[in-house]
Amino acid sequence: MRLILIFIGMWATTMSLAQTINYSPAYFGPNANPVPVFCDATIAPYTTINLSNSYYFGLGDNTSNFDFAVEIPLLPKFVSFKIWTPFIENYKVTDEIFNHRKMIGDKTGTIAIGDIYVQTRILITKEKKIMPAIILNTTLKTASGDNFEQRRYFDTPGYYFDMEFGKLINLSNSIVNKIRTVANIGFFCWETTNSTQNDAFMYGAKIILSNRLFDFENTLSGYTGWMKNGDAPLIFYSKMTYKTQKYNFFAKYQYGINDFPYRHMQIGTAFVLQKLTPRFAI
Repeated sequence: MRLILIFIGMWATTMSLAQTINYSPAYFGPNANPVPVFCDATIAPYTTINLSNSYYFGLGDNTSNFDFAVEIPLLPKFVSFKIWTPFIENYKVTDEIFNHRKMIGDKTGTIAIGDIYVQTRILITKEKKIMPAIILNTTLKTASGDNFEQRRYFDTPGYYFDMEFGKLINLSNSIVNKIRTVANIGFFCWETTNSTQNDAFMYGAKIILSNRLFDFENTLSGYTGWMKNGDAPLIFYSKMTYKTQKYNFFAKYQYGINDFPYRHMQIGTAFVLQKLTPRFAI
């Protein structure tokens, strides 16, 4: 009986200590569990690659990283397969953040390898006169990111399901000739510790103003978990894209409103590789 009580006491102590780690964006690096990015409720007809550099700053954590993403249409404009990762990040935190996050070790800055995201996108309904386009996304977040002790990435996986609703408005205007509105709702789940998981409601909305040369996008999005431990991030960002026939160049500024203590600047390019599009998809 005494051994059973000792075991129960040790287990309870372990549980208590483990739960002091907040698996939430407010207590980890900016790439650990960010607000998921949603698209414009369209699927590209050809393979598209995005390359960019990101810089996060604010409240004692400065992080820079290289981002890579590729979307491959399996059925043009209907089904696609997408992979992305923050790949390699370089970071430095203050002693205050080190203590606040209960980081382990004596390092306040080094390099970390990022998680990998795998997503399938499926067009549910085409856009019609009144009906918006609806796309279903299913996404897996791996636990491949490292430096958990330094609170850079979770040591647990996650996944989310979300739907994009998009509607295009055409205008007879030389400055802005298209307006696209997009709404997003979904369910986000990630493991925390001791087989406990956090479940969150995802939400977002964006408006894209376009002409022949530029897209100007403004997005408000976030998710709300049930643990109330810094797990309700809300962000707003503006993104400007310059369009050419073969390449797009973009710049983005993001502001963390709640439970995401970062400002984010990103510049990059997107280009189409028709030759890398599967033959059966062309």
